[in-house]
Amino acid sequence: MGKMSSGVSATAAAARRVRRAAVALSLSIALAGCGGHVKGVMEPLNLAEAPKGNAVVDMLVATSRRPSENPATLFSGERSTNPSVTDVAVSIPSGKERAAGTVQWPKKLPPNPETDFAVVRVQPIETVAQAHEWVRRHSKGGHAMVFIHGFNNTYEDSVFRFAQIVHDSGADVTPILFTWPSRAKVLDYNYDKESTNYSRTSLERVLKALVDDKNVKDITILAHSMGTWLAMESIRQMAIRDGSLPKKIENVILASPDIDVDVFARQWSELGDKRPNFTIFVSQDDRALALSRYISGDVQRLGQINPAEEPYKTKLEAAGITVVDLTKVKATDRLNHGKFAESPQIVQLIGQRLVTGQTLTDSDVGLGDGITAVVAGTASNIGKITASTVAAPVDLLSGNLRPTPKKRPGVLDATLQGETAPLN
Repeated sequence: MGKMSSGVSATAAAARRVRRAAVALSLSIALAGCGGHVKGVMEPLNLAEAPKGNAVVDMLVATSRRPSENPATLFSGERSTNPSVTDVAVSIPSGKERAAGTVQWPKKLPPNPETDFAVVRVQPIETVAQAHEWVRRHSKGGHAMVFIHGFNNTYEDSVFRFAQIVHDSGADVTPILFTWPSRAKVLDYNYDKESTNYSRTSLERVLKALVDDKNVKDITILAHSMGTWLAMESIRQMAIRDGSLPKKIENVILASPDIDVDVFARQWSELGDKRPNFTIFVSQDDRALALSRYISGDVQRLGQINPAEEPYKTKLEAAGITVVDLTKVKATDRLNHGKFAESPQIVQLIGQRLVTGQTLTDSDVGLGDGITAVVAGTASNIGKITASTVAAPVDLLSGNLRPTPKKRPGVLDATLQGETAPLN
């Protein structure tokens, strides 16, 4: 009987491995299919003026990528020891030609600015003084937003996506993009992950320059997917180096974070007592994170947790971390990995609420069509270390989200998976 049981167990284990491999293969194929747009769009169009109704998004792009020596791509997916900064402007078609939440890639080159996203200016920034002057000229009330893209992104992918986010969110910010060396190939997942580690100090220096800029009053960090790892590592490094994070870094928004939950808890605790406001967008149906979990030893990814379940619910509440659950929000991409940018309601929430320092509270209206977003970490009685309301539906359309006094976050217990000893 013992031998039979052993054989059955071995067979079952083998079957599970085959099923997991099949899931990984199918997700890899799906991921590979996401990069099917025209390449080489960074060479600027020479336009006398943008078409009527078009918007132009100006951004400062800092990168740790190696220059490509090709004006159509500007930068490759390889690593550079010398970070570069570029002034980039992107023309976005009018609302009659595109739906909010979409990036209108050209079907052929050169792009048609009437219907396509199109680069209309590329100007290298040679000195720190020039960068500060750019920020001064593009200051929007002193609010700066730094976006860090995720896995499998080219330089132009990140530029167009950030242009879309800035435009569709209505965010009144100075847009700063940090793009790190991604080879934009599914099988180069580990190379990309190491590239985020490689880029930690470069991103830290960008943040430090913004903190030191007199035209910047506050900074919002918006990071997606694998870029959330880079964001957390950079601010953690900054906090350890300086003893705490600068007050100007007020908001950290992590969208679909590709971070092991245990590691995030350690990163968060090592930021010290004075932490920014944290908002995390999660979705349990995120197929890209399912693949990442498979690759990473089957440890839960932060972007896939259910914030209404224990042990997450209590620990997130104690930490003062807000988690918006987008599982029921419909996505246009088959991986359900970019909901934060593709949903007009969510991206407007980022630009018009979170960037201005407004925390999400216990408003009780749906998103429409029965879709709700769960917010964990809300407080029914400000001043209590823990609150009685841990998960409440929030309306992202009603406009009744209101600012609340900032409260000092509590200590996030060792990990989000159930350890009870604090990490001090």
